[in-house]
Amino acid sequence: MNIHTLANHLNSLGNNSQTGFQFDCYPIDGEVEVLQVNVVGREEIPVFVSVTDNQILCISYLWGENEVNQERRSEMFETMLELNIPMPLSAFAKIDDKYVVYGALSLQSSMLEIEQELAVLSDNCLEVIDEMVDYLK
Repeated sequence: MNIHTLANHLNSLGNNSQTGFQFDCYPIDGEVEVLQVNVVGREEIPVFVSVTDNQILCISYLWGENEVNQERRSEMFETMLELNIPMPLSAFAKIDDKYVVYGALSLQSSMLEIEQELAVLSDNCLEVIDEMVDYLK
C-alpha cells in the first residue's frame, strides 16, 4: 500500500463510492509521503494520510491552541475525554499547537475499509466541531 495507489483509487471512485462520498486527493511532497484527501463538500477539513512500516495513519486538524478559550480549556479536555469512546474509529491528539482527530488502520486494510475510515473521520470532525464550539473563541 502506498499513497499513490490510494489516491488513484479514491480519485477514480466518483459516484461509485461505497460511502456515498466523493474524494479529491493530492500527494504532498516532503520527507514523509502524505496524501491530502478532501471529501467533496468538506474541503475545509481535509484528511491527511500517511503510510508507515506498520500502519496507515489518517489525521484531520481541528483548531489551533490560539483558538481555544483559555478559561474553558480544562472543560474542553474533559469533554474530549468523554467523546473519545463513543467517537467511532477516531481519537483526539495534539500535534504541536494543533488539535487533531485521527484514526489508524492496518496495512492489510482493504480499499473499502480505508474509504470507510476516511468517511467516518470526516463525519467525526464535523460532530466534534459542533460539540466543541463553546470552548473556542
